[in-house]
Amino acid sequence: MEKTFKKVVLAYSGGLDTSIIIAWLKETYGCEVVAVAANVGQKDELDGLEAKALATGASQYIELDLKKEFVEDFIFPAIKANAVYEGKYLLGTSLARPIIGKKLVEVAKEVGADAICHGCTGKGNDQVRFELAIKAFAPDMPIIAPWRVWDIKSRDDEIDYAEARNIPLKINRETNYSKDKNLWHLSHEGLDLEDPANEPKYDEILELGVSPEQAPDKPTYIEITFEKGIPVALNGEKMDGVALIEALNKVGGANGIGIIDMVENRLVGMKSRGVYETPGGTILYKAHADLEEITIDKYTQHFKQKVALELADILYNGYWYSPLTEALNAFVDKTQENVNGTVKLKLYKGNIIGAGMTSDSTLYSEQTASFGEDEDYNQADSAGFINLYGLPIKMIAQAKAKKA
Repeated sequence: MEKTFKKVVLAYSGGLDTSIIIAWLKETYGCEVVAVAANVGQKDELDGLEAKALATGASQYIELDLKKEFVEDFIFPAIKANAVYEGKYLLGTSLARPIIGKKLVEVAKEVGADAICHGCTGKGNDQVRFELAIKAFAPDMPIIAPWRVWDIKSRDDEIDYAEARNIPLKINRETNYSKDKNLWHLSHEGLDLEDPANEPKYDEILELGVSPEQAPDKPTYIEITFEKGIPVALNGEKMDGVALIEALNKVGGANGIGIIDMVENRLVGMKSRGVYETPGGTILYKAHADLEEITIDKYTQHFKQKVALELADILYNGYWYSPLTEALNAFVDKTQENVNGTVKLKLYKGNIIGAGMTSDSTLYSEQTASFGEDEDYNQADSAGFINLYGLPIKMIAQAKAKKA
């Protein structure tokens, strides 16, 4: 390698990729490696990481608790926007990468590192998300991406590399799914899932919940309260964002909620098949969208749906730290000023069924919409409205008749 580094900050998860990267960095550059683990809610996956990182060659291990910031600054804006990628994906991995990239830069500056390293492959989206975040806060910082330069070609090669150096792994060749876990979701890719013809082995791979078939035969009712588009209480109990999502993951998972099987279009151009578990997130998106139906006016709601599509693409593609994202989030925040109220939902075997909602900010008028007698709507007015609204169609029809 022509380039040399003295100290490298590594985004460290303890998974297959980063487990061997510490050794590879030291062998390749002879550098000091600072392993940085970002706690975004992956829980037991962090167990034993410090001992493992130091035992496999890291000079320092730093663990950052980012759960609160992850929820309030990234997950909540996505909920308020109703941002869904390609109609299915609730951006579980996409939302976590920008905050991790930002914090990697902060650590690199604190420890005096001269490069940042990540374990993303050259085929995936995460390499883009990490590197754009790093560029946003350290535009001149060198970035090392081993998958783009080393001789390793597959996950089997990685396992061979680890076994040759006695690096402990939590996986084996038979259960070698590529996973990403955080407070918001868990993804599964690889192995039998690479063939879209194969039905996922849900009873074997699910970790956050059960399949709908295994869910209880009795529905579960819950109530979620929102203030300015942000969920603040579950069943009348005030909770912070982290606790609320954890509670919804538990009840949603138990009822088979939030299991998505999709073939998505990656930023790099290929199609990729994955299974996503997002139980709590799926519930929150449904509840929030329902509440907007009675608290946002028609034209704002319709335009916001267009913004949601654009914002989902931007976030999926790693452009969180951009002027456009900032502007769109500002628009969304404005729309949420009156998104206040409580939504009741029925959870049953993978389904989320609306069971009523209330809001002091509602725009719904039972009197106006009623089929019964009312005092504020003159049905005779609709005749003139239809004549004006339909005038272009009438004129086109007259022109066609005249031409014929």
